[in-house]
Amino acid sequence: MNLLARFQSLGAGLSRFTERWIPDSWVICMILTTIAMLLAIFGAEAGNGEPLVSRVELTVLAWGGGMWNLLELAMQFTIAMVAAHACVSSRPIFNLLDRIAAIPNPEQPGQAIAIACLFSFVTGYLNWAFCLVACALFVPFLCKHNPKADVRILIVGCFIALGTIWHGGLSGSAPLIMATPGNPLLEPATGEPIVDEIMPVTSTLFNAFNGGYMGFLALVGFCAVMAVHPAPGDRVTLTPEQVDDILPKPPLALERRDTPAGALDRSRIWVLLAAALIGYPLGHAIFTQGFGRAWNINAYNMTFLVAALLLHGRPDSFIRACQDGVGASWGIILQFPFYAGIFGIMNNTGLGYWLGGLFADVSSPRLFPVFVYLYSAVMNLFVPSAGSKWLIEAPYLIPAGQELGVSVKTVLFAYMYGDSTSNLIQPFWCIPILAVTRLRFGDIVGYAFLVAAICGVTSVFFMLLIPLKGL
Repeated sequence: MNLLARFQSLGAGLSRFTERWIPDSWVICMILTTIAMLLAIFGAEAGNGEPLVSRVELTVLAWGGGMWNLLELAMQFTIAMVAAHACVSSRPIFNLLDRIAAIPNPEQPGQAIAIACLFSFVTGYLNWAFCLVACALFVPFLCKHNPKADVRILIVGCFIALGTIWHGGLSGSAPLIMATPGNPLLEPATGEPIVDEIMPVTSTLFNAFNGGYMGFLALVGFCAVMAVHPAPGDRVTLTPEQVDDILPKPPLALERRDTPAGALDRSRIWVLLAAALIGYPLGHAIFTQGFGRAWNINAYNMTFLVAALLLHGRPDSFIRACQDGVGASWGIILQFPFYAGIFGIMNNTGLGYWLGGLFADVSSPRLFPVFVYLYSAVMNLFVPSAGSKWLIEAPYLIPAGQELGVSVKTVLFAYMYGDSTSNLIQPFWCIPILAVTRLRFGDIVGYAFLVAAICGVTSVFFMLLIPLKGL
């Protein structure tokens, strides 16, 4: 058996194992909550040496105290999902997805896997939410036109950008926070600032090292996904009936109401007005402040809202698309408070500082980027919100790095890359694509784990080479 065949066999074996043993994503969230609580009680010693009962109580209260602390961020993410869904469900984008999915030769399923990866890279670089929604809706089209491709690998291919390049792309949460004036690291509510200046995206997202890393890792991830596509006998494909059941339906023309209210609902003036009201302040900010300083999280949401408005053209169509988009956002709406509870444990019991201190204590300057990368990857399993997690970790990772002579930008990059890699095995961000395809996380995580392992080894090599200063 050659190396490729062994790799495919390993992927198939891992997939069978995870299908049997990996539970639903919300259950995994609760398992991670339990682990965080145990670490806080017995590791970080919540309550500074208080009796066990007191430590348990303080940990539970810390979870409850954090549950509602990320509502603003959750709303930003929800709007991002809704706006991205509205863009994708417009007739121009809907027709485009169908045409792209028909490009591969149906007798060559590897071509469909390649198209899935390339589509993921393009959309993931532009926007993480757009990638999640567009790729989720793209998989049924790929299955329709390429019935011999394994649906699990199509999903991993469509998900590959979130595990490789997204955080170094235009919607990277941590660098966008660093580029936002008045961010909590620059102007904390209490205490001294963690950083002394904002970092425009021209110095982070468009940094030469970041571009080189993303390009190489994208190539590695692409090759890994192509390599795990199982042999014909091990492939899982969908029947035409199953494909038809999950295939998005084309936008339907709304019933025309010949009433004054109907005329108002159809009038394009409201769409143009809303687009202008959103677009002008965004354009003004970019013109007066420069792209690097104006391009932040809110700017991204404004861009996709304007795009969705213009793609639909009429209020009734836009509103209906947004209503449907809320359904695609249910995972964020439901699970975010539970992950925010973990955020509360990390932040309010000292668990985050304790874990970070463990890495800093055993690290050297040259190995510190590796430790930050690994730490970020592990923490992403507990708090799958790159922006909020950065606000948790930065206050102790940045000073620790500076003490070792490692620049803020190097710490930022190591954090970004670690956060991306473990997305491949984090069920939270798989919710939209699994909801559309009606598969379980356990169906795909075996193959995703192999790809994540390969990308992880590659990234560690880069972390050993990253300049400690002068990026």
